[in-house]
Amino acid sequence: MINLLDFDQPKLLAYFQEIGEKPFRAKQLLRWIHQFGESDFANMSDLAKSLREKLSANAVIEPPRLISEQRSADGTHKWLLDVGVGNGVETVFIPESERGTLCVSTQVGCALECSFCSTARQGFNRNLTVAEIIGQLWWANRALGKAPKANVSSATWC
Repeated sequence: MINLLDFDQPKLLAYFQEIGEKPFRAKQLLRWIHQFGESDFANMSDLAKSLREKLSANAVIEPPRLISEQRSADGTHKWLLDVGVGNGVETVFIPESERGTLCVSTQVGCALECSFCSTARQGFNRNLTVAEIIGQLWWANRALGKAPKANVSSATWC
């Protein structure tokens, strides 16, 4: 199965051409994935039923699996996500008075060795895939109640 979270717009357009679908369908799917945070093809109501069935048979929209979640008294929120072969990465939301900071892992392990981060204590292993990086944003948006709305201009992103 192909994980469509790994595809940017040009790659998704190429994939849709490969499976005999029109380019505008790829843009519709991107909207469902990145604006609505939807991962179930059956819920993508403006896609043709035949396309939803084709995608269900050949593709997934799959962020990394959540291993654990922690929240501290100051509002800091940590997610430990499974990226396979016994490896996990940590994503951390740090609230501030005027904004919030989201620390997203881009590698399994890290060479910086920050004492507060479990990812750093693993040592460097590999770079993350696009789906593994985007999946961290999905977890943060869902957990913080910041899922994008239909109107992108009114959406609140971390």
